[in-house]
Amino acid sequence: MLLGLLFLYPTSTNRTDSPTATAARPGIVSTAPASGEVTVNGSSAGTRYGPVQVQVAIRSHRLVAVTALAYPSSGGRDQEISSFALPRLEREAIVAQSAQIDTVSGATFTSDGYRRSLQSALDAAHLQG
Repeated sequence: MLLGLLFLYPTSTNRTDSPTATAARPGIVSTAPASGEVTVNGSSAGTRYGPVQVQVAIRSHRLVAVTALAYPSSGGRDQEISSFALPRLEREAIVAQSAQIDTVSGATFTSDGYRRSLQSALDAAHLQG
């Protein structure tokens, strides 16, 4: 019984029903014809602990960078999870060249939001994910 109650106890104070930062506008942000690089914002994906939104850089039809624009960070635990999960998710996305990446253990909600935002950015850039 005690174990069941522990799973109900929130480990974060950041909730999706609380005020959140304004999300960056999804879609193509910039193009650089000389380098062939396109920068695209994904849509903001709501999670239990707050929104996740990424920005991607694509050059020559290849994903070259992913930057988290918004992620859960209201409490110490949120910051801890994001600090280890976001770099792993970025590396996996670049290696996979898609949003078909594994969930980071301990960061399920952040991983799911990251994948959804990443897929929307790739869709806007007309890349398969």
